[in-house]
Amino acid sequence: MSDSFKHYSAYYDLLYVDKDYAGEVHYLRSLIDEHTETPPTLLLELGCGTGIHAGLLAQQGFDVLAVDLSEEMLASARERVAQNSLVSLNLSFEQGDARSFRTDRSFDIVASLFHVVSYQTTQADLNAMMHTAASHLNAGGLFIFDFWYGPSVLWQRPAVRAKHLANDRLQVTRLAEPVVRDEFNLVDVNYSVFVRESDGDVLHEIKETHCMRYLFLPEVDSLLNAHGLDRIRTEEWMTGKKPSVDTWGVCVVARKR
Repeated sequence: MSDSFKHYSAYYDLLYVDKDYAGEVHYLRSLIDEHTETPPTLLLELGCGTGIHAGLLAQQGFDVLAVDLSEEMLASARERVAQNSLVSLNLSFEQGDARSFRTDRSFDIVASLFHVVSYQTTQADLNAMMHTAASHLNAGGLFIFDFWYGPSVLWQRPAVRAKHLANDRLQVTRLAEPVVRDEFNLVDVNYSVFVRESDGDVLHEIKETHCMRYLFLPEVDSLLNAHGLDRIRTEEWMTGKKPSVDTWGVCVVARKR
């Protein structure tokens, strides 16, 4: 996974400039509030990317430890914190793998957003990440995550997509060409990213493959149960609707026993 984001991190925020980070944090907060009696304060984010969710959560009063595998992503996250005068908040970043990260701290909430769970492509990877989440949760704490929903992936089938975005420095075009590997419940998303600097004619081309695991609820339950977690809520990401074949992203709230 580190290679996937090594170059991608430089253009990540531009590619997702239209992503509703504030709305997603509001949604996450609503799930937390609904399923906790005492307001939680300690939050671990696994797979924080460039730290936008983490910064917004810290602004809401959480003490956030945000972890990512990519040093390049974390460099962008720390730069954003400095630029936005967030250094006084309870917000820290550490390099680490969601499968193996360990700290002696424990948390009320573990969150893993933007399909980080689906980047765990083998059963061993999934079990390792679940163990990371469970081992850092206080009893009764929540693990909240989203993932690619298997019935929707199989029903809709991933399609070729193109995305073009620009700012005052860069023009970025990304072509996504997916290949489904049904025997392994995987989708290889082959990205071709073309980046042109606005002040010149230099065109950079980056080719990457992001391998994604799609999941089904019975296997999610099995994974959670094996690590002392119970699924207490399941819904379409952001909408709250019941998952269906039209639901690509599903959110699960699990509680540690």
